[in-house]
Amino acid sequence: MDYMDNIRNKLALLPDLPGCYLMKNEEGTIIYVGKAKVLKNRVRSYFTGSHNGKTQRLVANITDFEYIVTSSNMEALILECNLIKKHMPRYNVLLKDDKTFPYLKITNEAHPRLEVTRRVIKDKAKYFGPYPNAYAAHQTKKLLDRMYPLRKCGVMPKEVCLYYHMGQCLAPCEKEVPKSDYEEITQNIAGFLGGGHEAVKKDLQQKMQEAAEELYFERAKELRDQIIHIDALMEKQKINTADTKDRDVFGYAVDKGWMCVQILYMRQGKMIQRHSSVFPFYGEAYSDFISYVAQYYSENPALPQEILLPDTVLEGTDKSGKPQLAVSGEAEAAGGEAALEAAAQADAGEAAAAEAAAEGTVDAAGGAAALQEWLGVKVLVPQRGLKKQMVGMACQNGRVALDEKFRLIERDEERTSGAAISLGQSLGLESLSRIEAFDNSNIQGTNPVSAMVVFIDGKPARKEYRKYKVRSVQGPDDYETMREVIRRRYERVLKENLPQPDLIVVDGGKGQISSAIDILQNELGLYIPVCGLVKDDKHRTAQLLVGDSAEPVQLARDSQEFYLLQRIQDEVHRFAITFHREQRGKSMVTSKLDSIPGIGDKRRKLLLKHFGSLKKIKEASIEDFRPLSIGDKLAGQILDALKDEGPSL
Repeated sequence: MDYMDNIRNKLALLPDLPGCYLMKNEEGTIIYVGKAKVLKNRVRSYFTGSHNGKTQRLVANITDFEYIVTSSNMEALILECNLIKKHMPRYNVLLKDDKTFPYLKITNEAHPRLEVTRRVIKDKAKYFGPYPNAYAAHQTKKLLDRMYPLRKCGVMPKEVCLYYHMGQCLAPCEKEVPKSDYEEITQNIAGFLGGGHEAVKKDLQQKMQEAAEELYFERAKELRDQIIHIDALMEKQKINTADTKDRDVFGYAVDKGWMCVQILYMRQGKMIQRHSSVFPFYGEAYSDFISYVAQYYSENPALPQEILLPDTVLEGTDKSGKPQLAVSGEAEAAGGEAALEAAAQADAGEAAAAEAAAEGTVDAAGGAAALQEWLGVKVLVPQRGLKKQMVGMACQNGRVALDEKFRLIERDEERTSGAAISLGQSLGLESLSRIEAFDNSNIQGTNPVSAMVVFIDGKPARKEYRKYKVRSVQGPDDYETMREVIRRRYERVLKENLPQPDLIVVDGGKGQISSAIDILQNELGLYIPVCGLVKDDKHRTAQLLVGDSAEPVQLARDSQEFYLLQRIQDEVHRFAITFHREQRGKSMVTSKLDSIPGIGDKRRKLLLKHFGSLKKIKEASIEDFRPLSIGDKLAGQILDALKDEGPSL
């Protein structure tokens, strides 16, 4: 495979420097962007060892890569953020634009105004927030408008308006307002939002008392209402810190190829809101988490005074759902089992850090330092105390959110039995319990494979999945591949009296359906309904075709039947791609050994069985070959040939 030779040659030339790498598919489209503190280690790690299912899906689509060297981790972080924005790669964590929160803004004008905005730009205005929702922001603005007489109108009127007569505007349309007055108002608003509302409330209470004593009851009632609004908006939260710093506390959890990022917003020492994002990830977990944080602040330049990040999180750990935040220092005083648990966590953290260093990925300390240098605010990875507990609570919220997602998926699976019945009715079948689906996979005809998945009552029956190496087809012939696999599967079904499916699903249109029906009816005498799933230009399930005439069946895209078909198509495609990836890796090992003079099929199998992998063969000494009856001369030739091949894939 030419592209694998190209990748192999590029891997041999990778530098020991920080930078970004861009993974491409066979169309030349950038499908993933990553950063690394050591490019050579990180990029090589994609093509060696084993990966989880989602990373395998990414790697199976890589046919080329590029890299850009930077002078520091911070530059790599910024460059990665910019490249993700530009190329929007399919397998990257992408921050959606609709995740923005409302802010209060004092405009930078000769006569400033107070307004609510979701766009935070560098225009020398003063921003306060974020607020948990638009209602909270507008209520706060309404209160401040009553208390501080900034301009309310968008366009300056020719004469004073009602706001001036109510004492809520200085009337710059009629008279000159000194700049110092605006500066004082701005400072008062900043002080109020920065935790000085208690002093403001006391002042209002005194004025309310004076108004009542002078029998100005309407004024007293207005002041009382303002005090009530302040109490409602500035109500103390359950979680407080001793200082009044604005902090963003990040936590994340990963499980089954999914990540949940939680942000706790601490404003004036109080937690006002949290934000949750759940998404699949395909790269290394902590690097993708740092990428998310970088994208978040690149879209949101209104920075807190301090950012708290977690250390590396192990996948699937601590799903108990018990709260992790303590309000005092009990955790530090705990001994015995707690100390042992802390030591175990420290060991796990050191192991994760060592693995990150070996692969050249960004670790917790490096990621925090890069963010701090870029953003210009303090970024910490707390190791003890209340800040550590706050980060722990954010991570625990992430674990709970992921667990909730998976439980919802299980509930959806329970509904699919009804979806299978409805799908059978749409197809005119008396019953639809067992569905067998097929998909083929190859790259330009190389290592052709096929896979079959089985769904019973709408649920995957993974023990009955089957893999097929295509034997008789040369080149990328999807129709002949389908004929071979259908023949092999249902010859065995007849021979071993296995259960027959109620429906066969093939990936493709009329050609694939006709190929399957021809084998079933004309060669095997089976009359099993066959349907095909056609994808749109964005590779999404688009249409269901049934029978040799490929008649379309109209299903609502939001129906449970359509969702069931999507799950079946995605599952069989995933299973086929994973198998193809395995075979492609094995064929590369085979080709390396076959190219060595004196190594035939028998010796190749003997070498792999004895050493276990190509990497172990390369690391062996000449003496290690003697138990296999391989002489020193041939052993030296094997080691020299593998050494010349460059890094193992």
